Amino acid sequence: MKSFRLTTLIFGLLLFGCNQSDNKTAPTTSQTSSILSDDKQNLEQLVRRLYEWHETKSSHNDFDPTADKQDSTYVGLDLKKHEERLAELKKTDFFADQFLDNYNKIALTIDEELKSKKLEWLVGELPPFGNDANPWCNCQDNPDNYWQTLTINKIMLDNKTAAFTWTWGGNFEYKVKAIKENDNWKITYLQGFDLNEFNIAR
Repeated sequence: MKSFRLTTLIFGLLLFGCNQSDNKTAPTTSQTSSILSDDKQNLEQLVRRLYEWHETKSSHNDFDPTADKQDSTYVGLDLKKHEERLAELKKTDFFADQFLDNYNKIALTIDEELKSKKLEWLVGELPPFGNDANPWCNCQDNPDNYWQTLTINKIMLDNKTAAFTWTWGGNFEYKVKAIKENDNWKITYLQGFDLNEFNIAR
């Protein structure tokens, strides 16, 4: 009987110790809320800084074409300018490798299709890829200094990845994905540069 009581006592102490250990390591609800709040703030700052750069410092040289001798049809992309643009994007430190690789793939595919004549792009006409909008916002017009007041919504966090939308108000929304690298968030996806929706063969 004494042996049974002793065993029960030891078992109870072990359970109590495990529960205490769990309570020490598990984050509280307030701690979790604080982490989510910090991530949201950092992601919003990232997007605001990105679009301030885009509107005030970027060269805007996305997928610049070269024309034939008659200056009537574009026959490929200016790959030298494309390499300069890639270097420019990388230098900002806003983008993860996933975004840069996807951006490069879009450019090389457009170049190949223009050279092979799978795509026809007449000088002075809108490009036969994309959606006739600025891929950085999927828009044709934007409010002045919108980056100063834009907000992010619909945030989904999973460990070190995030998916969300940003808006300058109204019904406007733009999808973004990011990854945390060395405690810094970087862009992996912008909706306007979705390869699957760029209307080019792959």
